[in-house]
Amino acid sequence: MKKRLIVYTLATTLGAVGAISSCTNLDEEVYSEVLASSFKPTEKDIPAIIAPVYASFRGLMMGWQGYFDLQEESADAIATPARPNGWYDGGTYLRMHTHTWTPLQWQPQNTWLSSYRSITQANRVLAQIEAGQIAMESGKEALVAELRAARAFAYYLLLDNHGNIPIVTDFNNTELPEQKSRQQVYEFVEKELLEVVDLLSDDPKATYGQLNKWGVKALLAKIYLNAGVYTGTTQWEKCIQQADEIISSQKYSLDPNYSDVFTYTNQNSPEIIFAIPYDQIYGQGNIVHMKTLDPASRFVYKMQAGPWGGNAAVPQFIDTYDAQDGRLKDTWIMGPQKNATTGAIAIDYVKLMPSMAATESNEGYRIGKYKIKEGATGALDNDFPMLRYADVLMMKAESLLRMGRADEAAVLVTQVRQRAFRDTNPAKATVTGDDLKQGSTYEYGLQDENGNVLSGPGSGGADIQFGRMLDELGWEFAAEAHRRQDLIRFGVFGTKAWFNHSPSSPSKALFPIPAEEINKNPKLAQNPGY
Repeated sequence: MKKRLIVYTLATTLGAVGAISSCTNLDEEVYSEVLASSFKPTEKDIPAIIAPVYASFRGLMMGWQGYFDLQEESADAIATPARPNGWYDGGTYLRMHTHTWTPLQWQPQNTWLSSYRSITQANRVLAQIEAGQIAMESGKEALVAELRAARAFAYYLLLDNHGNIPIVTDFNNTELPEQKSRQQVYEFVEKELLEVVDLLSDDPKATYGQLNKWGVKALLAKIYLNAGVYTGTTQWEKCIQQADEIISSQKYSLDPNYSDVFTYTNQNSPEIIFAIPYDQIYGQGNIVHMKTLDPASRFVYKMQAGPWGGNAAVPQFIDTYDAQDGRLKDTWIMGPQKNATTGAIAIDYVKLMPSMAATESNEGYRIGKYKIKEGATGALDNDFPMLRYADVLMMKAESLLRMGRADEAAVLVTQVRQRAFRDTNPAKATVTGDDLKQGSTYEYGLQDENGNVLSGPGSGGADIQFGRMLDELGWEFAAEAHRRQDLIRFGVFGTKAWFNHSPSSPSKALFPIPAEEINKNPKLAQNPGY
């Protein structure tokens, strides 16, 4: 166990507040029971008070049908086909792959509910502070700022996924909320982040797992990067400005080893700006290994739980990699896997997946990015790196590229690529501005059962503007809940075919408002196309 968790129990009017301690500080003062009348929190207690909000992000991000699944299952790198042990699940994963989900489907709905659960947690604590139930002796301004930042993060996820949503900031208001346009939600999130950014800590060592000044700037850069999608007006200059401030701070750097960013001790990585912390005992929720590994892999890692063998890499995405790119083996589990006790081959993962309807248990390379330690349980210790330094560099690079400054962009992309080719062929790390202006190497098109890519609507990748930049994002951020957002920004999400997915309606770039929410609140209107 790499993190200690403690619990502060306040009076019943306050509710229980769970706290995640610092990863390295083992000298916390532990309270078994503290009455509201006597508990006078100070700045050092901020992590305890805000902990329920951050804890709620665990299920929101990597939980069942969470944000990770929405971003990856609907995109072109990962799919969950039916297998001998199940996984059809009433067509849930097929609908995600083919973009035929509906307002009644539980997969988009789960992320909606989880996001608002996080927002409610933040609003609750803000209301308690406002009412004097949490009377801060010091650090109130910083606490309120961080709560607003965390709430804005949850609203960003809703902005990206559902667009036209209610904005709720008053915990005590029982009226049904009004729906806001995507433009209004964008403006709200931007305003909240800009107002709090300079009130937050700028010390990465003291704020791991929390939104500090640099995490908010990275989130702002992400929002500006996608502003053209959200509002119709691009904000490349603003994205570069936020990225430059993070870069010039010298608070973060690329991790020398790509795999260390994702391993079970990744809280030590100098690259992670904002992570969702997980712990196999006290902070469960990272179950990516359970979803992807075949049950036979239990014997490869001497696991204490049997994985379920679901999602895997789309073969066409695997074919885009350079064979000497170290990120290929650091991201995907490929080929024969040996029993850790006997040395016999437990399972041999092959690249080919014939179809979403009929796939054998060993077909499709599996997600191995989040390194699995020997003896792993059903929950991983690996933290999820939501925002990292490589992302900052690549956001700046893409913005420069789109502003006509391709050579400057290429310098940053080369910097990110260098560690991927360091141990194989360093010369391949270098890219030029002209390279980034080329189309994608992804061979888009429907795939037949023998793995052949067919010509037809949505085939080919050479026509994608700045497709090579999209490829670079795919190789660096595969299996990090980036891909749907990137495909939308590059105009690929609804226009191209891959595996068993044909081009879809432009309306699918937004998920629907869950039908259950509309039934509860007549002020909500469904997103176009549903």
